[in-house]
Amino acid sequence: MRIALFEPEIAGNVGGILRLGACMGTPVDLIEPMGFAWDDKRVRRAAMDYIDHVTFARHDGFEAFRSTVDESRLVLFTTKATQSAYDFVYQPGDVLLFGKESAGVPPHVAEVCDAKVRIPLRPEVRSLNLATAAALALGEALRQTGGLPG
Repeated sequence: MRIALFEPEIAGNVGGILRLGACMGTPVDLIEPMGFAWDDKRVRRAAMDYIDHVTFARHDGFEAFRSTVDESRLVLFTTKATQSAYDFVYQPGDVLLFGKESAGVPPHVAEVCDAKVRIPLRPEVRSLNLATAAALALGEALRQTGGLPG
């Protein structure tokens, strides 16, 4: 199981997701360009010393990232999907893909994903914070696949 962030824009979200990856033993892929300088102190502040306990990779664009996926399924989390993330059946090798905070992913990225799911929300709100969405998604995927840490 991996988390992939497509062109993330907010350093604090990336830091929080790196910390999530450290706590759950899940690698994190960062697909550039990012909307902030990598040396941004906000990343380290959100990740704290957990950044030393997570495996992460930075990729120079979507195609560079995609070349690392092999046979794994790309599961896109998007508000445009109709299938609930809680009705989807995850596999241990899945890559949970999240789009940039302001715009999600472009159509050419969505088209190559193996599945598109959404986290159900009340109709009067638009979306969750990226780090919160990643935590909910990863928790459910690990629960289903028996991958939660002991």
